[in-house]
Amino acid sequence: MNSAVIEVSGLRVEREAVILEAIDWRVMRGEHWAILGANGSGKTSLLRALTGYLPPTSGEIRVLGETYGRFDWRDLRTRIGLVSSSVHQMMDDSETALKAVVSGRYAQIGYWGEMRDEDLRAADAILRRIEARDLRDRPWRFLSQGERQRVLIGRALMASPRLMILDEPCAGLDPVAREHFLQFLSRLARGHRAPTMVLVTHHVEEIVALFSHVLTLKAGRVLAAGPRARVLTSATLSNAFAAPVHLTHAKGRYSLAVRASRRIVI
Repeated sequence: MNSAVIEVSGLRVEREAVILEAIDWRVMRGEHWAILGANGSGKTSLLRALTGYLPPTSGEIRVLGETYGRFDWRDLRTRIGLVSSSVHQMMDDSETALKAVVSGRYAQIGYWGEMRDEDLRAADAILRRIEARDLRDRPWRFLSQGERQRVLIGRALMASPRLMILDEPCAGLDPVAREHFLQFLSRLARGHRAPTMVLVTHHVEEIVALFSHVLTLKAGRVLAAGPRARVLTSATLSNAFAAPVHLTHAKGRYSLAVRASRRIVI
Protein backbone atom coordinates (compact mmCIF):
# COMPACT_ATOMS: atom_id res chain seq x y z
CA MET A 1 0.00 0.00 0.00
CA ASN A 2 1.40 3.37 -1.03
CA SER A 3 1.97 5.46 2.09
CA ALA A 4 2.95 8.64 0.26
CA VAL A 5 1.08 11.80 1.23
CA ILE A 6 2.65 13.95 -1.52
CA GLU A 7 4.36 12.76 -4.70
CA VAL A 8 5.73 15.27 -7.18
CA SER A 9 7.54 14.01 -10.29
CA GLY A 10 9.20 16.12 -12.98
CA LEU A 11 7.05 19.12 -12.08
CA ARG A 12 7.47 22.12 -14.36
CA VAL A 13 5.45 25.33 -14.09
CA GLU A 14 5.97 27.92 -16.78
CA ARG A 15 4.13 31.16 -17.39
CA GLU A 16 6.03 34.15 -18.85
CA ALA A 17 9.11 32.46 -17.43
CA VAL A 18 9.96 29.14 -15.78
CA ILE A 19 8.71 29.22 -12.19
CA LEU A 20 9.39 25.61 -11.16
CA GLU A 21 11.66 23.21 -13.01
CA ALA A 22 12.17 19.45 -12.64
CA ILE A 23 10.78 19.20 -9.09
CA ASP A 24 10.88 15.68 -7.65
CA TRP A 25 9.64 15.36 -4.07
CA ARG A 26 7.96 12.73 -1.92
CA VAL A 27 6.45 13.04 1.55
CA MET A 28 5.65 9.79 3.35
CA ARG A 29 3.25 9.22 6.23
CA GLY A 30 4.99 9.81 9.53
CA GLU A 31 7.21 12.55 8.10
CA HIS A 32 6.87 16.27 8.75
CA TRP A 33 8.65 18.58 6.30
CA ALA A 34 9.95 22.15 6.29
CA ILE A 35 10.37 23.93 2.95
CA LEU A 36 13.18 26.46 3.09
CA GLY A 37 14.56 28.94 0.58
CA ALA A 38 15.20 32.56 -0.26
CA ASN A 39 12.58 34.91 -1.68
CA GLY A 40 11.76 33.85 -5.23
CA SER A 41 13.00 30.30 -4.75
CA GLY A 42 9.61 28.79 -5.58
CA LYS A 43 8.20 27.93 -2.14
CA THR A 44 4.83 29.62 -2.59
CA SER A 45 4.55 28.46 -6.21
CA LEU A 46 5.05 24.86 -5.11
CA LEU A 47 2.29 25.23 -2.52
CA ARG A 48 -0.04 26.73 -5.12
CA ALA A 49 0.70 23.85 -7.47
CA LEU A 50 -0.01 21.30 -4.72
CA THR A 51 -3.36 22.92 -3.89
CA GLY A 52 -4.38 23.27 -7.54
CA TYR A 53 -4.17 27.04 -7.82
CA LEU A 54 -1.17 26.95 -10.19
CA PRO A 55 -1.66 24.24 -12.84
CA PRO A 56 1.51 22.45 -13.93
CA THR A 57 2.95 22.81 -17.40
CA SER A 58 4.23 19.25 -17.25
CA GLY A 59 5.00 16.55 -14.72
CA GLU A 60 2.77 14.82 -12.20
CA ILE A 61 1.34 15.81 -8.82
CA ARG A 62 -0.25 13.27 -6.49
CA VAL A 63 -1.66 14.37 -3.13
CA LEU A 64 -3.37 12.00 -0.69
CA GLY A 65 -3.43 9.35 -3.39
CA GLU A 66 -5.18 11.51 -6.00
CA THR A 67 -3.57 12.62 -9.27
CA TYR A 68 -3.93 16.17 -10.53
CA GLY A 69 -5.99 16.22 -13.72
CA ARG A 70 -7.84 13.02 -12.84
CA PHE A 71 -9.64 14.23 -9.72
CA ASP A 72 -11.60 17.34 -8.72
CA TRP A 73 -9.05 19.32 -6.73
CA ARG A 74 -11.84 21.37 -5.15
CA ASP A 75 -12.87 18.24 -3.29
CA LEU A 76 -9.28 17.43 -2.40
CA ARG A 77 -8.82 20.84 -0.77
CA THR A 78 -11.42 19.89 1.84
CA ARG A 79 -8.97 17.18 2.99
CA ILE A 80 -6.03 19.59 3.25
CA GLY A 81 -5.66 22.02 6.14
CA LEU A 82 -4.20 25.33 4.99
CA VAL A 83 -2.92 28.01 7.36
CA SER A 84 -1.76 31.02 5.39
CA SER A 85 -1.92 34.80 5.23
CA SER A 86 -4.48 34.52 2.41
CA VAL A 87 -7.01 32.95 4.81
CA HIS A 88 -5.95 35.25 7.63
CA GLN A 89 -6.71 38.39 5.62
CA MET A 90 -10.21 37.26 4.61
CA MET A 91 -11.53 36.74 8.14
CA ASP A 92 -14.24 39.17 9.25
CA ASP A 93 -13.41 41.24 12.33
CA SER A 94 -16.66 40.19 14.03
CA GLU A 95 -16.20 36.45 13.42
CA THR A 96 -15.80 34.64 16.74
CA ALA A 97 -13.16 31.99 17.25
CA LEU A 98 -15.93 29.38 17.48
CA LYS A 99 -17.49 30.35 14.15
CA ALA A 100 -14.07 30.55 12.51
CA VAL A 101 -13.37 26.96 13.55
CA VAL A 102 -16.83 25.72 12.45
CA SER A 103 -16.35 27.34 9.03
CA GLY A 104 -13.45 24.99 8.37
CA ARG A 105 -15.83 22.05 7.97
CA TYR A 106 -17.45 23.78 5.02
CA ALA A 107 -14.37 25.52 3.56
CA GLN A 108 -16.29 28.76 4.00
CA ILE A 109 -14.97 32.19 5.02
CA GLY A 110 -17.51 34.16 7.06
CA TYR A 111 -19.83 31.45 8.40
CA TRP A 112 -23.44 32.60 8.09
CA GLY A 113 -25.59 29.53 8.64
CA GLU A 114 -27.08 28.25 11.88
CA MET A 115 -24.51 26.09 13.61
CA ARG A 116 -25.58 22.50 14.11
CA ASP A 117 -25.13 20.82 17.48
CA GLU A 118 -22.62 18.33 16.09
CA ASP A 119 -20.57 21.19 14.62
CA LEU A 120 -20.57 23.00 17.95
CA ARG A 121 -19.45 19.89 19.80
CA ALA A 122 -16.69 19.23 17.28
CA ALA A 123 -15.53 22.86 17.35
CA ASP A 124 -15.48 22.91 21.15
CA ALA A 125 -13.37 19.74 21.17
CA ILE A 126 -10.94 21.29 18.70
CA LEU A 127 -10.70 24.54 20.68
CA ARG A 128 -9.65 22.43 23.66
CA ARG A 129 -7.21 20.49 21.48
CA ILE A 130 -5.56 23.71 20.24
CA GLU A 131 -5.49 25.08 23.80
CA ALA A 132 -7.85 27.95 22.93
CA ARG A 133 -11.10 27.06 24.73
CA ASP A 134 -11.08 30.44 26.48
CA LEU A 135 -11.15 32.20 23.09
CA ARG A 136 -14.45 30.56 22.08
CA ASP A 137 -16.62 33.70 21.94
CA ARG A 138 -13.92 36.28 21.30
CA PRO A 139 -14.24 38.22 17.99
CA TRP A 140 -11.39 38.01 15.49
CA ARG A 141 -10.45 41.69 15.96
CA PHE A 142 -9.67 41.06 19.64
CA LEU A 143 -7.39 38.07 19.04
CA SER A 144 -3.63 38.48 19.09
CA GLN A 145 -1.61 37.34 16.09
CA GLY A 146 -0.58 34.15 17.87
CA GLU A 147 -4.16 33.43 18.95
CA ARG A 148 -5.34 33.94 15.36
CA GLN A 149 -2.83 31.41 14.10
CA ARG A 150 -4.06 28.84 16.61
CA VAL A 151 -7.67 29.47 15.59
CA LEU A 152 -6.74 29.03 11.92
CA ILE A 153 -5.14 25.70 12.79
CA GLY A 154 -8.36 24.77 14.58
CA ARG A 155 -10.28 25.79 11.48
CA ALA A 156 -8.04 23.54 9.39
CA LEU A 157 -8.47 20.62 11.82
CA MET A 158 -12.27 20.85 11.63
CA ALA A 159 -12.21 18.89 8.36
CA SER A 160 -9.98 16.16 9.88
CA PRO A 161 -7.25 16.74 7.29
CA ARG A 162 -4.52 14.20 6.59
CA LEU A 163 -2.23 17.00 5.41
CA MET A 164 -1.69 20.44 6.92
CA ILE A 165 0.23 23.14 5.06
CA LEU A 166 1.58 25.99 7.18
CA ASP A 167 2.60 28.89 4.95
CA GLU A 168 4.91 31.09 7.04
CA PRO A 169 2.66 30.88 10.11
CA CYS A 170 5.14 32.78 12.30
CA ALA A 171 5.17 35.89 10.12
CA GLY A 172 4.21 38.88 12.23
CA LEU A 173 4.68 37.12 15.56
CA ASP A 174 6.97 38.64 18.15
CA PRO A 175 9.79 36.38 19.45
CA VAL A 176 7.86 35.18 22.51
CA ALA A 177 4.65 34.53 20.56
CA ARG A 178 6.67 32.68 17.93
CA GLU A 179 8.21 30.37 20.53
CA HIS A 180 4.85 29.67 22.13
CA PHE A 181 3.38 28.89 18.72
CA LEU A 182 6.21 26.53 17.75
CA GLN A 183 5.88 24.73 21.09
CA PHE A 184 2.15 24.41 20.41
CA LEU A 185 2.83 22.90 16.96
CA SER A 186 5.16 20.36 18.54
CA ARG A 187 2.48 19.29 21.01
CA LEU A 188 -0.10 19.10 18.22
CA ALA A 189 2.17 16.89 16.09
CA ARG A 190 2.52 14.40 18.95
CA GLY A 191 -1.24 14.10 19.39
CA HIS A 192 -3.51 11.32 18.23
CA ARG A 193 -4.50 11.55 14.55
CA ALA A 194 -2.08 14.41 13.90
CA PRO A 195 -1.91 15.30 10.19
CA THR A 196 1.28 15.33 8.16
CA MET A 197 2.68 18.86 8.46
CA VAL A 198 4.49 20.89 5.81
CA LEU A 199 5.96 24.19 7.03
CA VAL A 200 7.09 26.91 4.62
CA THR A 201 9.61 29.32 6.10
CA HIS A 202 12.59 31.57 5.48
CA HIS A 203 13.99 30.99 8.96
CA VAL A 204 15.92 27.97 10.25
CA GLU A 205 14.99 29.00 13.80
CA GLU A 206 11.45 27.83 13.05
CA ILE A 207 12.54 24.32 12.06
CA VAL A 208 11.98 22.64 15.41
CA ALA A 209 12.52 18.97 16.19
CA LEU A 210 9.06 17.86 15.00
CA PHE A 211 10.15 18.51 11.39
CA SER A 212 11.96 15.36 10.38
CA HIS A 213 12.78 16.38 6.80
CA VAL A 214 13.70 19.52 4.87
CA LEU A 215 13.21 20.54 1.23
CA THR A 216 15.49 23.39 0.13
CA LEU A 217 14.64 25.26 -3.06
CA LYS A 218 16.71 27.62 -5.18
CA ALA A 219 15.59 29.38 -8.36
CA GLY A 220 12.65 27.02 -8.82
CA ARG A 221 14.68 23.82 -8.44
CA VAL A 222 15.34 21.35 -5.65
CA LEU A 223 18.71 22.13 -4.09
CA ALA A 224 18.51 19.45 -1.41
CA ALA A 225 15.83 17.23 0.10
CA GLY A 226 15.90 14.62 2.81
CA PRO A 227 16.35 14.09 6.55
CA ARG A 228 16.83 17.35 8.44
CA ALA A 229 20.33 16.58 9.73
CA ARG A 230 21.61 15.83 6.24
CA VAL A 231 20.05 18.82 4.47
CA LEU A 232 20.56 21.56 7.04
CA THR A 233 24.24 22.37 6.65
CA SER A 234 26.17 25.61 6.33
CA ALA A 235 27.25 24.67 2.80
CA THR A 236 23.71 23.97 1.57
CA LEU A 237 22.27 27.11 3.11
CA SER A 238 25.12 29.26 1.81
CA ASN A 239 24.20 28.00 -1.64
CA ALA A 240 20.46 28.49 -1.06
CA PHE A 241 20.79 32.08 0.12
CA ALA A 242 23.75 32.99 -2.13
CA ALA A 243 25.74 34.27 0.84
CA PRO A 244 28.31 32.82 3.24
CA VAL A 245 26.36 31.65 6.30
CA HIS A 246 27.22 29.61 9.36
CA LEU A 247 24.62 27.24 10.80
CA THR A 248 24.72 26.19 14.42
CA HIS A 249 22.63 23.60 16.23
CA ALA A 250 22.31 23.55 19.99
CA LYS A 251 19.68 22.14 22.37
CA GLY A 252 17.52 21.03 19.46
CA ARG A 253 17.34 24.45 17.78
CA TYR A 254 19.08 25.98 14.78
CA SER A 255 20.42 29.48 14.24
CA LEU A 256 21.99 31.11 11.24
CA ALA A 257 24.66 33.79 11.11
CA VAL A 258 25.76 35.60 7.97
CA ARG A 259 29.51 35.74 7.76
CA ALA A 260 31.03 39.12 7.09
CA SER A 261 32.21 39.38 3.51
CA ARG A 262 35.79 40.36 2.86
CA ARG A 263 36.09 43.73 1.22
CA ILE A 264 39.14 44.54 -0.81
CA VAL A 265 40.17 48.18 -0.59
CA ILE A 266 42.21 49.47 -3.52
